[in-house]
Amino acid sequence: MSLLKLIGVLLDYPRDELWQHGEELLDACDDPALSPTRRKQLQGFVTQLLESDVLDAQSAWLATFDRGRAMSLLMFEHIHGESRDRGQAMVDLVDAYRRNGFELDAKELPDYLPLLLEYLSHRPQAEAKDWLHHIGHIAGMLAARAAERELPHAVLLEILVEAGEGKVDLALLRQRASEEVRDDTVEAMDKLWEEEAVRFGSEAPSEDCKPPHRSPARAVQRETQP
Repeated sequence: MSLLKLIGVLLDYPRDELWQHGEELLDACDDPALSPTRRKQLQGFVTQLLESDVLDAQSAWLATFDRGRAMSLLMFEHIHGESRDRGQAMVDLVDAYRRNGFELDAKELPDYLPLLLEYLSHRPQAEAKDWLHHIGHIAGMLAARAAERELPHAVLLEILVEAGEGKVDLALLRQRASEEVRDDTVEAMDKLWEEEAVRFGSEAPSEDCKPPHRSPARAVQRETQP
């Protein structure tokens, strides 16, 4: 298992079968591209995950990535929000997948980070690094927010930043994250739902601008080549 695939699997919703591949996950942590410190941190993350109860891990994932938008794993949400530009960006991304022999095997949005990492794990190293470089500022902000919230996923996101060799100042981003108003509190979620309720009238946005339904555990699957 490649490093990018491993990070994608660990960032994804923890399905039951993840616990059946514990040895494979731990073996993949011993990647020569990582420093000894990062390998140890990654092994610690996997070990902690495997020792946790499945339902507890799934509940923690939902509380982390599916409550509020600050920790969303949908990359274009951080770039375009709900603007119409996001719809076109997703169309372009699907086209890039298909040009390289990949199809979405489920209804997850194409900008879902674990999905993108699955795709990049099959691409040439230089191309994958270029992609990671371009999303480095998003991964960096997610890493900073995860660190501020004392989430174990911070190390996964920091590894992505390092893999893209981007000039991301994590210390500065952590400072910024510490000054943000949390959007995953009960009060913030109630306010969001009140605002979203207005959208169900005749002025509702077009399909490509709707807030996404974040179905967990999606992947990219290579098409059978003739």
